[in-house]
Amino acid sequence: IIKRHLVDQVPVSDLCDEYNLQPNVFYRWQKEFFENGSAAFEKKNAKKTSAEQQRIEQLEAKLRNKNDVLSELMEEHVKLKKDLGDL
Repeated sequence: IIKRHLVDQVPVSDLCDEYNLQPNVFYRWQKEFFENGSAAFEKKNAKKTSAEQQRIEQLEAKLRNKNDVLSELMEEHVKLKKDLGDL
């Protein structure tokens, strides 16, 4: 509704009639939008950042596990090579 007023320049009275709103409700919404509009973007970014951070942590844990398994396999491989070399 606020977007239609600001971008399309639809008069407030027309919007209030169309949506059955009191003008003071519209102006309160508009005031809240201008005062807190940036918070909408911060919340989305925070959620996105949180999701990205969680994904990073999962991938790092998976990578650590892979490195541990690879290390164990290499140790076993070296031990087997030494044992076979002694034959």
